[in-house]
Amino acid sequence: MGASQSLSQKSIFEFTVKDAKGKDVNLSIYKGKVLLIVNVASKCGFTNSNYTQLTELYNRYKDKGLEILAFPCNQFLNQEPESSQDIEQFACTRFKAEYPIFGKACVNGPDTIPLYKFLKEKKSGFLRSRIKWNFTKFLVNKEGLVIQRYSPTTKPFSFENEIKKAFGET
Repeated sequence: MGASQSLSQKSIFEFTVKDAKGKDVNLSIYKGKVLLIVNVASKCGFTNSNYTQLTELYNRYKDKGLEILAFPCNQFLNQEPESSQDIEQFACTRFKAEYPIFGKACVNGPDTIPLYKFLKEKKSGFLRSRIKWNFTKFLVNKEGLVIQRYSPTTKPFSFENEIKKAFGET
């Protein structure tokens, strides 16, 4: 699946990804929800603050339709070396994550999963089409369109108002 395929995609709902157990998940199941898509890592300096705030945001807004889609990634200094199932266990036990933790994914380079090619194409960042580090975040509206990208150093609480706007709140 090359980059040219992602160019023809119109929303994230056209992608299928792997869950932590290796099963296919069609992202169309999230139609009508506001999504926060994040590449996560268990052994990063940003882990505690990001997972804690992501879980809190999820608990505040899940009933309004927020879903957080966490994609473990081991491309940044080997900070996510465990298996996808162990990572899921870690996030759910230590940080009480109730949102989906997907299978490990490449977010840069030739093995980048198509979803991340699409995300980067729609909202480039400081390093243009590359993900800079763990905990880069993409806010996606109910129609599956990428509306914002946040750097690894941007705390999830800092863009809570943008999440509210994506729900139609002011």
